[in-house]
Amino acid sequence: QSLAELEVLCNHLYEGTDLAQRMQAEKVLLELIDNPECLSQCQLLLEQGTTSYAQLLAATCLSKLVSRASSLSIEQRIDIRNYILNYVASQPKLAPFVIQALVQVIAKITKLGWFEALKDQLIFRDIIADVKKFLQGTVDHYIIGVMILSELTQEMNLVDYSRPSAKHRKIATSFRDTSLKDILMLGCSLLKELLAKPLTLQEQRQQSLAMQLLKLVLNCLNFDFIGNSADESADDLCTVQIPTNWRTIFLEPETLDLFFDLYHSLPPMLSQLALSCLVQFASTRRSLFSNPERAKYLGNLIKGVKQILENPQGLSDPGNYHEFCRFLARLKTNYQLGELVMVKDYPEVIQLIANFTITSLQHWEFAPNSVHYLLTLWQRMVASVPFVKTAEPHLLDTYAPEITKAYITSRLECVPVVIRDGLEDPLDDTATVFQQLEQLCTVSRCEYEKTCTLLVQLFDQNAQNYQKLLQSSSRNPLEITVQEGRLAWLVYFVGTFVGGRLTYTSTDEHDAMDGELSCRVFQLISLMDAQLPQSSNEKVELAILWFLDQFRKTYVGDQLQHTSKV
Repeated sequence: QSLAELEVLCNHLYEGTDLAQRMQAEKVLLELIDNPECLSQCQLLLEQGTTSYAQLLAATCLSKLVSRASSLSIEQRIDIRNYILNYVASQPKLAPFVIQALVQVIAKITKLGWFEALKDQLIFRDIIADVKKFLQGTVDHYIIGVMILSELTQEMNLVDYSRPSAKHRKIATSFRDTSLKDILMLGCSLLKELLAKPLTLQEQRQQSLAMQLLKLVLNCLNFDFIGNSADESADDLCTVQIPTNWRTIFLEPETLDLFFDLYHSLPPMLSQLALSCLVQFASTRRSLFSNPERAKYLGNLIKGVKQILENPQGLSDPGNYHEFCRFLARLKTNYQLGELVMVKDYPEVIQLIANFTITSLQHWEFAPNSVHYLLTLWQRMVASVPFVKTAEPHLLDTYAPEITKAYITSRLECVPVVIRDGLEDPLDDTATVFQQLEQLCTVSRCEYEKTCTLLVQLFDQNAQNYQKLLQSSSRNPLEITVQEGRLAWLVYFVGTFVGGRLTYTSTDEHDAMDGELSCRVFQLISLMDAQLPQSSNEKVELAILWFLDQFRKTYVGDQLQHTSKV
């Protein structure tokens, strides 16, 4: 095809609205990849194409071509790689998506040829030397150089299921051992340089550079070091298996300080990437450090948390807020409560975290997906209390009841708002509700008396109001719906707390309190039944069924050794 024909096809493919034309364009372009002239046609598009889409098409074809196992000789692949390196170096102002696509081609060629030699030389591994040339050029060149390293790190980590997995692991492991540490150190030192001259950070290109550098470091820290993270959806695989020869980087306090400083000095889009890096730093495997080293490292992490919570402006951005909540949860996943308690700033920090959690729970409509991480932190802290052997106070008996109270009251307060403004009702998302209730259940058992007293008081108050509304002559349907919504939440809370009775820590007093709570639900059942068949509320009915199930499991099962106080 001539250049003009190819450009028309590009327009049909990337901008066309007519489906038939697009299908036809795709068919012709697929034939182009099988055509022996493909390389020269790609070159024609790159050199003489008049639109960014022409260049994107060339990059896409090259990417497909180099991914095929046997279609190109080693010399051809070296030529393509060098051609693209020179091409982006001579035209650094290309559209970002074109550069990204071309950089991907370089990364693929490097990965697939990692073990290939020409004249006894591992010819594809000198990529880092090539990139250093870019770092000596203009800001645009600099950004491209960082993009190449970032894309390469990501490509090395990417499992291609069409190839043998053993080959992938062999290449990824070799890359980890020969190059990854140097890439991480380069990324950190370039970020230090960037931080030293913060005046130009307002400028678009400097921000773009900061973003690429942070992505590069994050790709290094997210690397699958030991070949076990095929499933990335599980956020509980929280140990990052940092190689032992990276110890020195992690033992330098400047490394953590750098990322906390970046968080404080960059705009939200970028500061959340700095926090994502810190999440990985907080998840570093314990065995990388000796005990005194680990205590010092944890001390630096906690110092950073304190700074962030003392200057919380950045957390009003949902991205920052979410990453910070993940960061807090990882602290408890990777460190024991006994270690946290020994940290110098622990009393101040635990108070700051408690206040932060309470505020987060009160603003239930802001970032609801992040609450899970905060509750995970408190659940794991409270669950560890029986195993702490240190003399230092853990202070959880002070803060856990406050967290429980904030969760309960905020959920009751959300009911009228949800009904009045027609918002999505959190109770409809039962999977999330049950997950959060399960976490709250552990937290509530710390100073259980306080939780039960609060619940009894709220239940009595709401049930009495409900009864009055039912008996009043002017039955206001809106107010009745609000009261029923609150009672549904309260029944879920009672069910949760009764269901959380841990046989080995429950006392007669606790069982008596469970009895106080349960009898109120049974009274509510009679009250609701009296309304039938004229009116019923599905949410309350579902909550009652959940309660009965929990009550049966806890107190009616055949496991009970003796009659309890319930």
